[in-house]
Amino acid sequence: MSETRADTYQRITDTIITALENGTRPWMKPWSASQVGSNSPRPLRANGEPYRGINILLLWLATATHGFEHQRFMTYRQAQELGGQVRKGEKGTLIVKYGTISRKAENAKDEDREIPYLKGYTVFNLSQIDGLADEHYAVPTPLPVEQRIERAEVFARNTEASIIHGSNKACYIPAADRIQMPPFAAFVSPEAYYSTLFHELAHWVGAKHRLDRISSTNRKTKAYAFEELVAEITACFICSDLDLTASVRDESTSYLASWLKCLKQDKKAIFRAASRAQAAADFLHNLQEGRAAA
Repeated sequence: MSETRADTYQRITDTIITALENGTRPWMKPWSASQVGSNSPRPLRANGEPYRGINILLLWLATATHGFEHQRFMTYRQAQELGGQVRKGEKGTLIVKYGTISRKAENAKDEDREIPYLKGYTVFNLSQIDGLADEHYAVPTPLPVEQRIERAEVFARNTEASIIHGSNKACYIPAADRIQMPPFAAFVSPEAYYSTLFHELAHWVGAKHRLDRISSTNRKTKAYAFEELVAEITACFICSDLDLTASVRDESTSYLASWLKCLKQDKKAIFRAASRAQAAADFLHNLQEGRAAA
């Protein structure tokens, strides 16, 4: 019997809750140390395209749990079509597919409806599959540290956000549409600096005249805690795309209880957070287009 959409939402939310309660954030440094090719790789489909949204979190979590050494995942059938075979006894990872179904109106006066759906299906990591051609198992060559950092500098600069250094804390100020950052030297590592900067850029993207996502600046509200979750996931997505290791912000620890409460009360909350984080990451990437050559 196929899973209902409600069951899929609940199963995935329960997986995220369990990880958080065990001290693991699915969006924070869930990769294996044996993955020498990349610090935080985006999981890839069978055709090499990166997964998006909630599926990134699910596959990162599976990688952390099982110690997978590859970033590519595929279905049982896809493995067979490529000449491979999932090893007997291997358990796959549940991910989801979104889509819409067109339903014709019953009479000519009404409009056709697009009904959204969510379907769960199972994928396997290359570490669980034998017999594929050697190129599928190839590990990418890591970028030099200096080049990774330069990429991050260029990425932030191309957003053209107002970023002021010298503050004693990192924050986005909506009224001034400005990001304040401590000096670069105040951070324990370059990765910690860029993780923090991308977190604040995620808030910057949420401004009313951009994605219009920020509904409250009161740190005591549920909406603000949820915004922090979106920004943290966004920063991890961007760090992954730039081949940087994301760092945990100390202040985000105070939101863990709020995030857990939110997820336990609403099985769709983590889906919304991942979707908004993906939209924020896409917005920041879109700002890169054309500016590098300008």
